[in-house]
Amino acid sequence: MNSHLVFALLSVLLLAPSISALPHFFPNVSSIPPSLVPNISAGAWQRFEKFRGCRAGENKDGLSRLKQYFNHFGYMKGITGANFTDDFDDALEAALKTYQTNFNLNATGELDEPTLKQLVRPRCGVADVVNGSSTMNSGKAASVHLHTVSHYTFFPGTPRWSSSKSDLTYAFVPENQLSDEVKTVFSHAFERWSEVTTLTFTETSSFISADIKIGFYTGDHGDGEAFDGVLGTLAHAFSPPSGQLHLDGDENWVINGGIIAPTVPSAVDLESVAVHEIGHLLGLGHSSIEDAIMFPTITSGSRKVELTSDDVQGVQSLYGSNPNYNGTTSVTVQERDTNGAYFVGPLLWGRGLALALGLVLLVL
Repeated sequence: MNSHLVFALLSVLLLAPSISALPHFFPNVSSIPPSLVPNISAGAWQRFEKFRGCRAGENKDGLSRLKQYFNHFGYMKGITGANFTDDFDDALEAALKTYQTNFNLNATGELDEPTLKQLVRPRCGVADVVNGSSTMNSGKAASVHLHTVSHYTFFPGTPRWSSSKSDLTYAFVPENQLSDEVKTVFSHAFERWSEVTTLTFTETSSFISADIKIGFYTGDHGDGEAFDGVLGTLAHAFSPPSGQLHLDGDENWVINGGIIAPTVPSAVDLESVAVHEIGHLLGLGHSSIEDAIMFPTITSGSRKVELTSDDVQGVQSLYGSNPNYNGTTSVTVQERDTNGAYFVGPLLWGRGLALALGLVLLVL
């Protein structure tokens, strides 16, 4: 048994206990039953709203949770969760300023309205800062009429799929029991990347041997990146050649591809999230250009599936351009951060690892 199959078997064994067998899928917003529309004011991050205007030197009940948020996405340097307090200390101020810079906000170090609006948005679970180094190229376009600053980033070492493997296979966790309609959403998401690169993507029925493995999970599912229920963290994916794409099974996923009305704030467009996470699977990190697919957050009730020039330039720098791609861009690259983006999450998943390894050895 080769290493690829061993890793695949480990993945199945470790993630199986938290697989969401029946994720929530809806053809449109109006089909979401009231019982599945939560009180968004009590959502995962909405509680941060009460910190509006908070600044360094203050003490507010619950600030430790905000520190946990920043720690999860890499902004707290060398501090563990056990040491978090409700003090607005220097570490929190520094984290906040870095966050504001990454998201093109004024780096005031205060929890002002624009910052809180960004903080509570649903987002990808991949971190923005790793080992104290920001993985986002922050800054606004120098001129919206003449050019756009290029802000795409990569994982460390610029991992990519082998040039000898231009057709990548993908499969879905069987326990999710996905309908053909849901699978078609992912097919369309993959097509958006294949249209601009030399890569193609083919669905396979063999989950174990697939290059890319897609599954819906809930809560702590064994990879160190636990999901948090409705909204909050929507999904995460790992750099090549891991091929792991995990989505939160508790979300209210809308699959019709139409414009989502804001009347149901918990509605999340499946293709929008899938297109973003596939970018990570191909080796792209986050971009600080808000219109880019690889921007970390997305407003609930919205749809964003079209690749921008920043996304296209990034993925083509890894895999080249599809010879049939006729897209043109007026973008002139004025600045690029050579640090790239970083892999997030443990290389090996601790939960159940010993048991899984034992079972693999038995198979071998």
